[in-house]
Amino acid sequence: VQLQASGGGLVQPEGSLRLSCTASGFTWDDYTIGWFRQAPGKEREGILCYNSAVGAGSTYYADSVEGRFTVSRDNAKNTMHLQMNNLKLEDTAVYYCAAYTKRTYDSGLYYCVRPYMFDYWGQGTQVTVSS
Repeated sequence: VQLQASGGGLVQPEGSLRLSCTASGFTWDDYTIGWFRQAPGKEREGILCYNSAVGAGSTYYADSVEGRFTVSRDNAKNTMHLQMNNLKLEDTAVYYCAAYTKRTYDSGLYYCVRPYMFDYWGQGTQVTVSS
């Protein structure tokens, strides 16, 4: 089982980036994805968690990203995407995707505040927002 995160880079404020998290060894059909980030000197923050078994109603967005970030899925590529729009300087961080590979019906919030529950983590991808 492996998660491969990609798509980070340098972007100007108000720009957009799309991060991807491709899974191998399992499919996203029934499991939970979490997107986390960690900025220098700050704690890891759960910014978006989505339980595929529940669907869109389970999606949790941290206040810091709500209205700007969304999650989507490419079934053919077994990939989850994090679309980030209207990026701000404070979005600069290393972004991680993670998977909880047990089928449950809990909300995304339940998982975003419990990062220790995630079984697998991607390697992290740097997002830098700078003018």
